[in-house]
Amino acid sequence: MKLGILGAGMIVGHFLEMAKDLPEIEVTSILGTKRSYDKLMKIQADNNIDQAFTDFDEFLEKSDMDTVYVALPNHLHYEYAKKSLEAGKHVICEKPFTLTLAEFMELKEMALAKDLVLVEAITNQYLGNYQTIKEIMPELGELKIMECNYSQYSSRYDAFKEGTILPAFNPKMGGGALMDINIYNIHFAVGLLGKPSSVHYLPNVERNIDTSGVLILDYPNVKVVCIGAKDSTSEIRTTIQGNKGSILINGSSSLIVEVEKQLNGEEAVVYQNNAHPHRMYEEFAEFYRMITEHDMKEVEKQLDHSQLVMEVVDKALASGNIELG
Repeated sequence: MKLGILGAGMIVGHFLEMAKDLPEIEVTSILGTKRSYDKLMKIQADNNIDQAFTDFDEFLEKSDMDTVYVALPNHLHYEYAKKSLEAGKHVICEKPFTLTLAEFMELKEMALAKDLVLVEAITNQYLGNYQTIKEIMPELGELKIMECNYSQYSSRYDAFKEGTILPAFNPKMGGGALMDINIYNIHFAVGLLGKPSSVHYLPNVERNIDTSGVLILDYPNVKVVCIGAKDSTSEIRTTIQGNKGSILINGSSSLIVEVEKQLNGEEAVVYQNNAHPHRMYEEFAEFYRMITEHDMKEVEKQLDHSQLVMEVVDKALASGNIELG
């Protein structure tokens, strides 16, 4: 697998830290902007990347790659993923997949028609601890309540309050608490419970963007609350409650470092089944397998999951009267 990276931001740095432990993934090229050229050159040199580009068309034409990793700001995902698919490349796209369900559906249909791999880089879906949760959740009996709280005060919020609108709080760039951090909670819940019966989003809105909010997903017998905040902080944790016990995850739903199962009247059992300390390892190991084995059945399964998430996102934004893009 020969990988070309779009972007030179923080998430790319995190990926490259981990990539040394996946030598089967060869990073052959990277695309950055002319404005950040010095940073691009440093990333290229520090990570022994053969090719660096500032022009996307040249990147697609001359880069020695078969797969594109779209690690750009949210509002650029659709455009760059589409052009990469049109060029015959497999695509790994950072979360959130797109800003709208319609954009996602167009990419999904194009990828499947071209028999190309298209997947969303969403860490929690591939972690060993998440698979453990799926396995032990039936022991909780009848599920009743799920609460996911990912509240992390953003240093960019200070600048936002002072009038500087950075991408994380820019509605035109797909910013906001729902798309940035609550999206992990949505993936977490939908991956376990499937499509909700109804979706309601109660956001705190400043300057047309949600700086925090409470998302309610209603299932026939389970009530789910997803809290995402960039304007305040709290204990970050997720709980799943049933009539026979509960599951506790301390820390964000993007990491799932440890899972604690507490059945009624029994001692707690702790699980630590992630395969690697870096949260991105397991997803990219699976992306490598899917691409090299051309496992389109698994690709379609993951796309179906991402579609459910995008349906929730569309309904949440409409419910909260938030317009992105």
